[in-house]
Amino acid sequence: MEEKRKHPRTEVDEPAYISSGGSVMSCTVRNISPEGAAIDIENPAFIPPRFRLVMASDSSVRECQVAWIQRNRVGLTFVETTPA
Repeated sequence: MEEKRKHPRTEVDEPAYISSGGSVMSCTVRNISPEGAAIDIENPAFIPPRFRLVMASDSSVRECQVAWIQRNRVGLTFVETTPA
């Protein structure tokens, strides 16, 4: 498969949380780059198209949107947020 990413992904195995509309689901970040990440989640059917990814290690938060879903792995694109 041809690599289309601008930045290489760093392989990780870190717990994180998906936060959207008051609900929270746990997931595991499998790889990450400045532009996106891939996560594993038990049931991707409940993931909204856009949400916040909260890293358990340092509580950093990234706005995300779903790029693709393959079984229990979900590809994410980080969305730039503009201050109000």
